[in-house]
This record gives sequence, structure tokens and C-alpha cells, in this order.
Amino acid sequence: MVQDKIYIYGKHALMEALLHRPKVLSKIFLAPQADDAKLRELAQKHGISVGALGSGNAPRELGDVAHQGVVGVVSQKELMVPYDTFANELVINPDTALVLLNEVQDPHNVGAVIRSAVAFGISGVLIPEHNQAQVTGAVAKVSAGMVFRVPLVAIGNVNYTIRDLKERGFWVYGLEGGGANPLPKETFDTPALFILGNEAKGIREKTREICDILLSIPIHPQCESLNAAAGRDITLYAWSIRHSGASTKTKVKK
Repeated sequence: MVQDKIYIYGKHALMEALLHRPKVLSKIFLAPQADDAKLRELAQKHGISVGALGSGNAPRELGDVAHQGVVGVVSQKELMVPYDTFANELVINPDTALVLLNEVQDPHNVGAVIRSAVAFGISGVLIPEHNQAQVTGAVAKVSAGMVFRVPLVAIGNVNYTIRDLKERGFWVYGLEGGGANPLPKETFDTPALFILGNEAKGIREKTREICDILLSIPIHPQCESLNAAAGRDITLYAWSIRHSGASTKTKVKK
């Protein structure tokens, strides 16, 4: 279930939010030892209130995380973009690629995916509302604050979303270790949607059936397989070197 608000922590994540998505922040808390003039200046510029963070008044939802004396309250509603809004405003061309998470359960994996998406020029990360780890403070931390640099898109039914993107011109790639299509032979000459499956089970069967291509990565026979994170990053990098003009900045219609 999507939370109404989340708590981000750590100076770097909060700085990324203030620089790139200040509207998602409703308040920040700073401990005396972590008080930073630049953070305060940016918060004041955007009208964000600043509270004192002490040992006894940290938000209980944080638990025992190492927050480094810096905490921000983020509106999940403001952070996530509704799918219809995103899809209707996106300018689609061969340099457009999206990533769709298909029941990825580990928040650390979600954060790593988002960080890779920014690194390789992906235009949006699509996150289902059900059976899927949502964006949390841990996700923001692992992403190195990149959750504030790429559109995070809330979607409902996964297969409906995929079919809609197909109608908009996207070619759908499933990342599967046993896929029939070797990655080096793929030209990526159309808008691309990459499906990333569950850590243990991979892509759901019904979703796999509507993919246009199931990609595989040729590896040396001495190695049985790559882990999912390595396969994901290799695939996104292979796409990116064919699309040097791609940008994670959302391209909207005029």
C-alpha cells in the first residue's frame, strides 16, 4: 500500500530533494551537529519549515536508521506521477526508454534500479501499487537521492499499462536469464519498455507472454548465471550506448 508520507534521511538525499523536487517536501528536521547553512537556505527559499531534531523527537516511523541528523518529510502523492498524466505528457521518440517493476520486493533493489535508471538515461520508472515494494526512505537512500531526478510513475494494472504503451509505440523487453534473444543482437531502434521481475520468480507468466522480446545476456560457460542486478545494468547500459541523446528529464508536449 502506498503511504501518505515517507521520511527521507541523510544529507545527500535531502539535498537532492531540495535541489530537484522541493515541492515534495513539507518539513525538514536538523540535529544541531548536522545543521547546514545550505540546507537551511534552500528550505527557506522554497518555504519549507525547519524543525530541530533531537534524540527524543525523531519521527517514530524512522525506527533505528542512521539518519545522520537530517530528516525530511516527503509527500508520496507529490512524489509519484499518475500514469495517465505521465503518458499523455511524454514526448515519445526512439530515445525514450522506461523501466517497469514487476513485483520487485526488496526496497534496496528498487533504490538500485532507480539509481541505474538515472545513470543510463531512462525517462521514467513505473511502479505498480500492489505486490510491489514502494518508495521509502530506504529506497531514497540506496538510490543516492536519484528518486528526485527521474519521474516515478504510479500504475495500476501492469498488463493494461504494458498494452497501452505498446499502442503508443513502445517495444516491450522482458529481462529473463533464459530469454531467446541475445542482447548484443538487439538494435533498440524503437521506444523501449524494460520489464524487471521479482527477485525469486522473475516476470509473472501473463506479463511475460505479452513481452515482444525476452532478452538474454551471453556469458562464459564457466559461469552459470548473472545476478539480476548485474543483468539489469548490463541491459540498460547496452541500450544507453545506442541512445547517447537520451535524458532522464521528462520530455513533455508543448
